[in-house]
Amino acid sequence: MRIGMVCRARLVRFSSFLCPFCTAPFLFGTESRILRRFPASPSVVKKADIAQFYSRLQAANPAPTTELGYATPFQLLVAVILSAQATDISVNKATKKLFAVAPTPETLLALGVEGLTEYIRAIGLYRTKAKNLIATCQLLLERHGGAVPATRAALEALPGVGRKTANVVLNTAFGQPTIAVDTHIFRVSNRTGLAPGKTVGEVEAKLLRVTPGEFRQNAHHWLILHGRYICKARQPECPRCPVADLCAWPDKTA
Repeated sequence: MRIGMVCRARLVRFSSFLCPFCTAPFLFGTESRILRRFPASPSVVKKADIAQFYSRLQAANPAPTTELGYATPFQLLVAVILSAQATDISVNKATKKLFAVAPTPETLLALGVEGLTEYIRAIGLYRTKAKNLIATCQLLLERHGGAVPATRAALEALPGVGRKTANVVLNTAFGQPTIAVDTHIFRVSNRTGLAPGKTVGEVEAKLLRVTPGEFRQNAHHWLILHGRYICKARQPECPRCPVADLCAWPDKTA
């Protein structure tokens, strides 16, 4: 890994990809590479078509949710922290065993960094994630009685938790209409013209502004799943895309 800069959330250095903890808008990383390879559409989705855009995603998937396995807000928080620079499949494989022995902040804290490491070794950046999770468990017990807080400020005060992770937890665990922008949503927003932007923050702000209220709660899941399975990075499957005619991208696949 080349050393480029220090993430403002934690002492982790990155140069060629998006910070997994804070999703800070450093454009020489993932965001800039996505924009170079998949530049924003030259036009945007028409305002009158945005509700139809979401309506079709809703029709295709009426009850979208995260693909991470969890049973409690705490387990969701752990899974989301672990999912940075890792696949949901690898995280679920690790947490299935981890949550069987450490489903709560108390039991996970009791494992210690070395004990936790044994369960998450197959996940990228596992050493840093183990340290952050143990520190997070300690703060949850000290400040919040072992419960996961339902406010952005309190969540982002936890080690390893940045805006993206906080957005996922607030949306999925607590039903708040936040939109966490990951690389899939960043790509989809720019490619389709739904909410083009040069940074994660810019895309998030635009999505919140243009997404009708009735769709905002599930927008994150619809967009991430759309990007993961249809509007893929290398070969988007435009022929089976439910919003292809609304998408502003000029180079659709046949």
